[in-house]
Amino acid sequence: MDIANTALPTVLVVDDEVRSQDAMRRTLDEDFAVLTAGGAAEARAVLEQQEVSVILCDQRMPGLSGVAFLKEVRERWPDTVRIIISGYTDAEDLITGINEAGIYQYILKPWIPNHLLAAVRNAVEAQGLQRDTNRLHLELRSSTPVLRERAASNLAQARQAFDFGRIERAPGSPLDAVCELAARVARYDLSALVLGESGSGKELLARAMHYASPRAGKAFVMENCAAMPDSLLESELFGHKRGAFTGAFEDHPGLFQRANGGTVFLDEIGETSPAFQVRLLRVLQEREVRPVGGVRAVPVDVRVIAATHRDLEQRVRDGLFREDLYYRIAGVTLTVPPLRERVGDIAPIALRLLGDVASEFGRIGPSFSEETLGVLMAYPWPGNVRELRNEIARAVALSEGEKIGAQAFSARVLQGQAAGGLDTAELKGGGIGIPQSGTLAERLDAIEAMILRETLLRLRWNKTRTAKELGLSRVGLRAKMARLGLQG
Repeated sequence: MDIANTALPTVLVVDDEVRSQDAMRRTLDEDFAVLTAGGAAEARAVLEQQEVSVILCDQRMPGLSGVAFLKEVRERWPDTVRIIISGYTDAEDLITGINEAGIYQYILKPWIPNHLLAAVRNAVEAQGLQRDTNRLHLELRSSTPVLRERAASNLAQARQAFDFGRIERAPGSPLDAVCELAARVARYDLSALVLGESGSGKELLARAMHYASPRAGKAFVMENCAAMPDSLLESELFGHKRGAFTGAFEDHPGLFQRANGGTVFLDEIGETSPAFQVRLLRVLQEREVRPVGGVRAVPVDVRVIAATHRDLEQRVRDGLFREDLYYRIAGVTLTVPPLRERVGDIAPIALRLLGDVASEFGRIGPSFSEETLGVLMAYPWPGNVRELRNEIARAVALSEGEKIGAQAFSARVLQGQAAGGLDTAELKGGGIGIPQSGTLAERLDAIEAMILRETLLRLRWNKTRTAKELGLSRVGLRAKMARLGLQG
C-alpha cells in the first residue's frame, strides 16, 4: 500500500496481478496520482487514509470480487467514482453488477490504453462537476453574486488552460492553420470531424474547440467508440432505463444526457458498426436520445466532435461507413498532421514534455544536449506525441546528470535517426519549406535554412563537420544559423 502526496487527482487501481497494476499505472500516471492495491483488504486500508477520486477495480480477484467490493465502496465512500474492469463478454451479467454497485463505467478486457485514460478523465470530470453543482447550489441559496463570481472564475481558468495557444508548436508550424480554422468554427454550432494518426493530438484540439465555444460552461465528455461492442456503447452513450434488461435496477443516463448543453467527443468513430451508425444518425438528426428500454425520447442539446485515424471517405466508398452520417458529422473537417510532417514542432514539444516529466519525477532542471535535439528531430515518430513522451520519460529515468544525451533514448530512436534523416517534404512540414510568396531574398533565405537544417540533422548537429561539408568556417556557420533563426 502507498499513499499519494500530490495535487493531481488520485486513482486507486485494485488488481491482484502486478503486471496489470503496472500497465494501468503507465497509462495513467501522466495525468493522475496512481495508487495500487492487490485486493479488497489492501484497498480498504488506502481508502481509510487517502482521498481517492476514482477506483479502477478488476472483477476477478481472490476473495471478494470487484463488484462485491465496489458495493461496499458505494456505501462507505459514495463520492468515489467506481469503474469495473472485466473479461466477461455477457453484457447482461456485466450490467447487473454495475447497477448493484452503482458503477460509473465498465471496461472490457483487453482494455485499450486510450480508452482507459479517457474513461478515467471523464470520471474525474464527472466527479468535479457533481461537487461543483453541490457547492454552487449552496452558494445560490445564500449569495447569487458569489455564485456568479465563482462560475466566471472557473470558466476563465478552463479557457486559459485549454486555449489554442497552449497547443505546443513552433512559429510557422502547419498546426497554425489547423488551430486558426478550429478557432474560427469553434464559436459556431457546427459539428466537426478531426482526422489524424493516433497520438497526434486530436483530443487536445477538440477540448480547445469546446472551451473556445459558447458551450464552454458545460461539460466536455468523450468516448472511444472502438473500445466496446454496440450494446455496451449504446448504453454508455444513450443510457438505459430501469428494467430494460436483467440487472438494470436503476436508470442510467448516457454521456449525451450528461453533456447536455456541452460537447461530446466521439473518438475513433470510424470503427463503429453500420447498425450503431444508424442509431447515432437518428440522435444527431432529431437531437434526442432514446435510452435502451425507454419509451420516451429525451431531448439533448450537444455539439458533436468526432475523430478517427481512418480515411472515412474511402470507408464510405467501401460501404463501411454511412454516407449520410459522414456528412452529418463532417460540418467542418480538421486534419492534425503527424509529428513527422511538422519537424519544427518536435523541439518545443520535447522541451515542454521534458519539463512535465521532470516535475513528475522530482528532477530539477534537466535539459537536452544539442545532439539529443538533433536525434529527436531526425526520428519519424510513428507514435507521434505519445511516443515522444514515453521516450522522454525513459530518458529522464535513465539519465543521472542535468544534460540528457542521445544515448538515453531507445535503440529504435537512434537507429531511426541514423537510417535516413529527412526529405524535403518533411522539412517543409517543419515550417521551414520554400514559401509560395515573398521577395526573392526571403525565398532564398528559406532555401538556405532548409539546406542548413538538413545537413545539421544528418550530421547530428556537429558544426565542424557541417561547416566543412558546406564550405564554411565555424564562425560563418554560426552567423548564418543566427541570421536564419536556427537553434544550436
